[in-house]
Amino acid sequence: MSEQHDISILEKINYPSDLKSLTMEELETLCSDLRNFIIDQLSNNPGHFGSSLGTVELTVALHYVYDTPYDRIVWDVGHQAYGHKILTGRKDKFNTNRQFGGLSGFPNPEESEYDAFIAGHASNSISAALGMAVASELKHEHRHVVAVIGDGSMTGGLAYEALNNANSQPNDMLIILNDNDMAIDNNVGGIRDYLVKMTTSPTYNRVRNDVYQKFKRGNLISDQGKNFILRFNNSLKSLLTKQHNLFEGFNIRYFGPVDGHDLRSLIRILQNIKDMKGPKMLHVHTVKGKGFKPAEVSATVWHAPGKFDKETGERIVVKRKDQPQLFQDVFGHTLVELAEKDERIVGITPAMPTGSSMCFMMKQFPDRAFDVGIAEAHSVTYSAGLAKEGLIPFCNVYSSFMQRAYDQVIHDVSLQKLHVVMCLDRAGIVGEDGPTHHGAFDLAYMRIIPNLIIASPFDEHYLRHLMYTAAYGNDGPFVIRYPRGQGVLIDWECEMKPLEIGKGRKLKSGKDLAVLTIGPIGNTARDAIATVEEQGYSIAHYDMIFLKPIDTDILKEVAENFKNVMIIENGVIKGGLGSAVLEYFAENDYQNIKVTRVGLPDEFVTHGSIKELNKLCKLDIDGLIQRMQAVLKTADVSKKEEIKVVN
Repeated sequence: MSEQHDISILEKINYPSDLKSLTMEELETLCSDLRNFIIDQLSNNPGHFGSSLGTVELTVALHYVYDTPYDRIVWDVGHQAYGHKILTGRKDKFNTNRQFGGLSGFPNPEESEYDAFIAGHASNSISAALGMAVASELKHEHRHVVAVIGDGSMTGGLAYEALNNANSQPNDMLIILNDNDMAIDNNVGGIRDYLVKMTTSPTYNRVRNDVYQKFKRGNLISDQGKNFILRFNNSLKSLLTKQHNLFEGFNIRYFGPVDGHDLRSLIRILQNIKDMKGPKMLHVHTVKGKGFKPAEVSATVWHAPGKFDKETGERIVVKRKDQPQLFQDVFGHTLVELAEKDERIVGITPAMPTGSSMCFMMKQFPDRAFDVGIAEAHSVTYSAGLAKEGLIPFCNVYSSFMQRAYDQVIHDVSLQKLHVVMCLDRAGIVGEDGPTHHGAFDLAYMRIIPNLIIASPFDEHYLRHLMYTAAYGNDGPFVIRYPRGQGVLIDWECEMKPLEIGKGRKLKSGKDLAVLTIGPIGNTARDAIATVEEQGYSIAHYDMIFLKPIDTDILKEVAENFKNVMIIENGVIKGGLGSAVLEYFAENDYQNIKVTRVGLPDEFVTHGSIKELNKLCKLDIDGLIQRMQAVLKTADVSKKEEIKVVN
């Protein structure tokens, strides 16, 4: 467990400049203080735990050696940056982390000048840092730029695109590979320490550069020759260490691996390589959850563990009987059920087996379920390849992360009409992770793609029906989107049945207002309708189920029988169901209809609990009641011979 410490050193630190006057012993005490501060804070206010504990020494070393915010530190995903936030003027507000109106859970330049770049999706740090480093060269600013990327993020293709480009432009960028998973194999012991000390020493690199400059002045070497010698040196180092280094294959100077918890060595090495010319990489080995034993032992569980007892390490999990299942768990169990009956069914997820509940299938059918790493684009095209050979892949990607595979959905799946089932978890408002993670756009960005079927289930039974329909009622690409969190049914298991594609259902009749919904938000609308009808109004409710193809029979019925229509969706108001309904009305010359669209606003919604954000966006029951009442009270006012849109 964590030890209790006097945090007097940390209390004195408000900004990175305060580190400069500390002794090495005080810096080491600061690391202990910082680690215990994170443990204390996150035990009561949940967040991403293990990664930030693992980067404490690295964070302190970076802010000690570099002159931030003038020098840029670009974090890849904010999971590892809590220490950075605490040391950069946000210590006293850290108790509001991820809370509505409080600090963001990720680095965000709008929050602090110390946050060099947004960091909610993985693998973008090297690209962003390279752009900053090249800009520094072009503007003659002499700014140091550091990208800190985890080994998990190195599975993303964008990182390798940046590495490939890094040596083609003049820059002095430093890439720090925070490796908290891979073991250090052959490159250990005396030879490793010797090479690290030698290759990072100022004397070695001064002599190395002097020799190069003399050769260049004597016209004995060109830039092309320099790259040849660099490759030769890298080959020699690989021979000595019995390791081939991928990064040096990109002509990026490589140092390490080094102990990421040895603060003194980190500071020495960073100081030695700080002013070296050209792109370089420092490989740092850290332990996820360092300093808190339960997190060190079970890194996956303690990635974001929720509340816990900081003394005993016991997680505080409130379990209630007779609660609905999580949508993700219904997906996971249903996928296993389908796979048991059909060996063609396989599962794919990009680094989210637990979050998406693909872990159930991985346990049951380890040869037919694949975690492909943080590689959303690859997950989609990999699924397309599986489908091309006759399998039925269920590719589960969080809605906000599917944005990163958009071209693959279009080019590799939809264009070829391949039988890939794309299940978009975390659709709509997701809560504390905020704007980088809200699944706000999928209905809009998927709707315009030809050959796609797009649907969202009203409840857990309809999720099961849609999964069955996607597998057996269709032989082309199929998108199913559902939200984070619990459903509404205690008894979620049911016999699966095929649905008629493109057909919705009327949940109740009415005459004053027609409400059209898609997905689980229909349950909130149903409750709001019941309350409003107590005031004497009559409201019809339609569950559209499918966004594409949309049920034109329902739209025709609504257009010919109602002057007031409300469309409710848990997605952006522009481009989704509401837009599809307006297009149908306009194209079929239905006039004198007042259409009220209810959804997420045309802005990036902040972070907070799902309940708080639904209230903010007026998507909770009270908000929907107010919107329905407003429409009904003004119903007799709208007499224009046109479609009137209210957002």
